[in-house]
Parts: sequence; C-alpha cells; structure tokens
Amino acid sequence: MDESGIRAAVVGERTDLAEVLGRLSPAQWDQPSLCAGWRVREVVAHMTMPFRMSTVRFAKGMIRARGNFNRFADRQARADTRRMGTAELLAQLRDNVEHPWRPPGGGSTGALSHDVIHGLDITVALGIPRLVPPERVELILKSMTGRRMKYFGVDLSGIRLEATDLDWSAGQGETLQARGQELLLVVAGRRLPAGLVMGRTAARFTKSPGAVR
Repeated sequence: MDESGIRAAVVGERTDLAEVLGRLSPAQWDQPSLCAGWRVREVVAHMTMPFRMSTVRFAKGMIRARGNFNRFADRQARADTRRMGTAELLAQLRDNVEHPWRPPGGGSTGALSHDVIHGLDITVALGIPRLVPPERVELILKSMTGRRMKYFGVDLSGIRLEATDLDWSAGQGETLQARGQELLLVVAGRRLPAGLVMGRTAARFTKSPGAVR
C-alpha cells in the first residue's frame, strides 16, 4: 500500500471509530478499557491528544514526567478528561479524521497502528463485535518486524503467532492462533477476554472480560 492508501486507511479508521463512539451510552464511556487504569474516555483523550498539543507543550510535559512517556501520557489523559466532557472528546476525533499527525519514527503506518490498537482497546473491552478491515490489520502486523515487534516489551519467546483470517504469522514455538486484530493486541501487551486466542499458551495473554491490566 502506498502513502496515499495508508493515509486513506487512517482517515477511514478514525471515521469508523467516531461512528462507534457516537453510539456509546454515557455508562459505556466510563467503562474500563484494555489500557490499564483507563476508562474509554481516557483512551479517547489519549488518541486525540496529538491533535491539540504543540511540540513545545509536549516537550514540557515530558520534562515534568522525567522522560517517561507512559507517565506523561497517563497524566495528560486524566487531565484532559477532567476538563473535557464526552461530547468534546468525540468532537476532537470527528473533527480531526484527516489530521496529518504521525508518531516520531512511525510514519503514517504508525498513526494507523495507534488508532487501530486504541480503537480495539475500547471495542474489545466493551464486547462490541467490530472487525477492523483486514487490510488495515495486515498492514500494521507486517510492519511489526524486528525492533517494532519488541516495542511494547511483550515476551513472545517460544511463541508462534498465527492469524486465522490473514496471511500472516511470526515467531517460532507453541502456536497461538486468533484473528489478526487479536494478535495485534497480544503484540501490544494487552490482556484479552478469554476465548479470543487459542493454543496452549493462551492463558498467558487472557483474563476475565472487563478487567484491565
């Protein structure tokens, strides 16, 4: 897929997610996501943070967090949800589906990965049966080679990941089977509701539905 195709996928993913979020009840916005300690609203605040934060403000936040991005992201998401309600958070996504943000070193594929993974953090946690278009998932998975596969720090030693709906596999060892979007969450370090991945090693990556890391 060329750059224009990837950008179209980013726009499509954000548009699709905005539609999903627009149908959520007030109670669902306060339900836990797959991101440890974050409700749905914190995930949306984090997803849309790049659309409203300048480079200077980001740098200052990172300095206050002593260079720890996870600490910075958590503080910022919580601060943003204190000052923005559901309607404003949703508008931040709807109004920025074509925003050109790209994560440092990640390019447009990194932007797509960011949106897809966090979208799944929401839909999987809420039990919404959304299937991300397979070409988007396949593009992200095939970009996760070498250092990128290890970015989230997940121990996948002795594991072969095998997608049941895509022509994709990675690693060697005991086979862990699932749809590509579930395997993407495994690579991203998420703990999944039971039954979404199959294999003798599945227990390493699952826990009861509704729980957070």
